[in-house]
Amino acid sequence: MQIVHQSRSKTFRCPFGARPAGSMIMLALETESEADEIDFVLLDYAYGLDQFYDGKIMMNEQTQPVDDPAGAGASASETADQENLRLLEKRRFTSSVHLPGLPCLLFYWFEIRLKNKGCLYLCAHPSHDGSGLITSGPPLYHALETRQPLPFQVTVYRENFETPQWFRDATLYQIFPDRFRRGADFDLARFHQTRPEPERIYHDNWSDEVDIKGLPGQGYQATDFYGGSLKGIQEGLPYLRDLGITALYLNPIFMAKSNHRYDTADYLNVDPMLGSNEDFEALCQAAAQAGIRIILDGVFSHTGADSIYFNKYGRFPGIGAYQAVWDKTISPYFGWYNIHLNQGQISYDSWWDFPELPAVREHDLTFREFILGEKGVLATWLRRGASGFRLDVSDELPDDFICELRQRVKQVKPDAVIIGEVWEDASNKVSYGHYRDFLLGNTHDGVMGYPFRQALVAFFKGTIAADELNNSLETLRENYPPQALACNMNLISSHDVSRFITEVAGPLPPPENRDEQIRQKLDPAQRALGEKKLYLACFLQLTCPGVPSVYYGDEIGMEGYRDPLNRRCFDWQLVGSPLNLRLKELLQLRRRYPLLARGKFECLSASGSFYAFRRYINADGLDCCGQLCQNAGSEIRVLLNAGDKELQIRQADLDLTLEPYSACLLSGDQKLLFKA
Repeated sequence: MQIVHQSRSKTFRCPFGARPAGSMIMLALETESEADEIDFVLLDYAYGLDQFYDGKIMMNEQTQPVDDPAGAGASASETADQENLRLLEKRRFTSSVHLPGLPCLLFYWFEIRLKNKGCLYLCAHPSHDGSGLITSGPPLYHALETRQPLPFQVTVYRENFETPQWFRDATLYQIFPDRFRRGADFDLARFHQTRPEPERIYHDNWSDEVDIKGLPGQGYQATDFYGGSLKGIQEGLPYLRDLGITALYLNPIFMAKSNHRYDTADYLNVDPMLGSNEDFEALCQAAAQAGIRIILDGVFSHTGADSIYFNKYGRFPGIGAYQAVWDKTISPYFGWYNIHLNQGQISYDSWWDFPELPAVREHDLTFREFILGEKGVLATWLRRGASGFRLDVSDELPDDFICELRQRVKQVKPDAVIIGEVWEDASNKVSYGHYRDFLLGNTHDGVMGYPFRQALVAFFKGTIAADELNNSLETLRENYPPQALACNMNLISSHDVSRFITEVAGPLPPPENRDEQIRQKLDPAQRALGEKKLYLACFLQLTCPGVPSVYYGDEIGMEGYRDPLNRRCFDWQLVGSPLNLRLKELLQLRRRYPLLARGKFECLSASGSFYAFRRYINADGLDCCGQLCQNAGSEIRVLLNAGDKELQIRQADLDLTLEPYSACLLSGDQKLLFKA
């Protein structure tokens, strides 16, 4: 017996994707007409987050002529799933569902009751293509279950969920502050004396290789410094503006022991190695004049052991939580940590058992007031000029903490953005045994696009074809609220993963240890191929839904495996190189064609190395987030060939040759807009 439900086809689910709370959706199932043994079909559902409420709805059978193109106007990807049934008389079962009035996840599946037995129709999850499969066993959807097999999912988000338009339109650039640029006032002697802690390594030369060993007898601690500064970033603003950048995301700038500064020592002050609070305010003012916003990295799940708050090494005045336990005295920060003295030994909870990163108790009221209060850390930096925060390890923060964080951020600066570090599909992310409220309109505006990166890396390494790439991207479009998808940080490199060019063009398997990795450089052939793939990946960053995010140095083709090799100093000698100039031209696309940020998305073709889609606005003038825009009735078609053979595109209104590793933009009437 053939059964079809395709969650990405408006024939079977309408409207598409995530939906606001309290709205209606239509769900449908089709079977062969000779399946007369079917007595009835039930729509089974369960909705909630921690607790789920389930139920069943009797579906209504309706007749449909054979020659009725069920879903006329549907895309090629929609109609492909119906071809077999198109040749048959179909039995069609439908149900209109009133979604819950509060944000949640709604799971659904179908129960087909036959005369002698029954079966279930669940999501064919491994294929990620919206199709289903027949099974006898029930779905497993609770957070503590294996979640295989899975039901279909509808993300139900807050009705008035809004995200900042400026960020949805942005082209983002991520900077690791110590490694971008020294300021013109850089002084070598002052550099060595600013924070002369004994574990520190100071690089006199900007071109020095990064440290992977640490000082003798101390081991690697990520405490080597080059002298990059906020003034250096400010002096680099003309370059960034000309590159097409409209927003900067800075890795942590607060005082800390390490060069990555995820071990915060003082939340209220810029690390002296980077400058001063006044330098930050000056940077924000200069950036605003250049049309660029600044987003800070907020690390609130842990602090540094070497900090005002914990003060394990006694380097700060006052009494930290560690000293309070050891000396049995009072510290205002004692309640921030789970810390104990037992038989002369101090033990404490730490982030992933790293002793230099003591974990914070986010439910402690004094910590909440310090971070989230009216005069707290968030409000302070927003008033100093920040336009939002990227939240480090969002899945380590309680939902209610992020909810309160959102309330404070939006109260101080309503158009500020909140981006979460989430590595998986954030719509159904499970951590610590719970589904997380990450994209329901209560916490983040968007998240880091690691699933986007994973799909592009696999595609350009040749381990998946274009149809699988499209399935991965469509899964995000189906599960994420449109206003959150428009804020998805479409990255291909970051401070936590290998640089894209190394990932897709480097040797396989990659070297296993840092000693081998630090010596690894792409040979000329690898480099040439890597630059082609990097360029096309950047092209997809700019044309797919979401915010294109450039990791500093990718635009000049910097190489490197995971940290610290992906955190080398920006090579200013490569500015103006052929790759840099080509990517600079590419990065102007969103300014030139706002439709690439605001348009709706439809896949046109995905096969082998060829991927084609369109960004469009219907005649009603509503963009991908349902807001009126000025591009009513417009369309841009995106064609990409990621293979080493040229492709001939022959259609009724199109005759085009796509060279190997090339792409182009076409207008709705097939005029060439841009050739990559």
